[in-house]
Order: sequence, then C-alpha cells, then structure tokens
Amino acid sequence: MWLRDVKLPQMANADKAALYRQWVELLGWLGDEARSRGLSIDKVADFPDYIYRMERPYDLPTTVMSVNVSQDGQALLVAAVSPRHVDLGGISLRLMGGSKHWHLHAGAGGLLEGKRPFTRERLSVLLDGVMRGNGTVAV
Repeated sequence: MWLRDVKLPQMANADKAALYRQWVELLGWLGDEARSRGLSIDKVADFPDYIYRMERPYDLPTTVMSVNVSQDGQALLVAAVSPRHVDLGGISLRLMGGSKHWHLHAGAGGLLEGKRPFTRERLSVLLDGVMRGNGTVAV
C-alpha cells in the first residue's frame, strides 16, 4: 500500500470549532497572565485564510494564529494554533531558547495536554518557570 492511499483520521468540524473557541480562551489567559508578570503579548501571525479571504466572509472567532509572550522585546514563549486546513489541528506552546514544548488539543470540557486538562493554573506554572528562566514545570 502506498502512503498516499492511507486514510488518516480527521477532526470533525465540531472539534475544530471547539479548538478555536478554546484557543480564544487561551489567548485571554495568556494576556492576563503575561500582564500580571509585567510581560507583553504580541501577535506574530494571522490565519492565512483571513489574510487571503478577499470577499469571502470570515467565520473563525479570531484572526490571530500565533502570539509570543516577551520581556523587553525578547520572546520567551510562542503559542500557535493550527490553521483550519490541517486535519489533526492543535495548539503548541514553545519555550524560546530551549527544547521544551507542549501540544494541546480540544477536549469536551476544555484544552487537554494529552489526557490531562490544561488549565489556567497550569499555564501560570509554565509562565512562572519561564520567568525563573528554566522552564521548570510540575509534572
């Protein structure tokens, strides 16, 4: 069997809608948590289908596809969500200058990190680690 004949699983439209709703919630958390630490949050990129939409209506809850959390202009953490054309979309959090990264996906009750719920408290722990400069996180 050739690889092109393999049918990979795809996200249902409801799952994609949940992913983008949860992305907007995460953006709110990131903004609040960053400001409480004296950090800034900046947009890195918009969704390609927003940029190239021409006359078509835009139906995602935000135009923002990626952001960075920075201190004095130096990016510390980058967060991004998959564009909608990706079959198995998710959210990635990447620590700059290191190998630590987290993959999140949409769950019925909110974002999941594997099978564990990804909460605002978990994000706070990650950002505390970033502020200490070691990216240490509770397992």
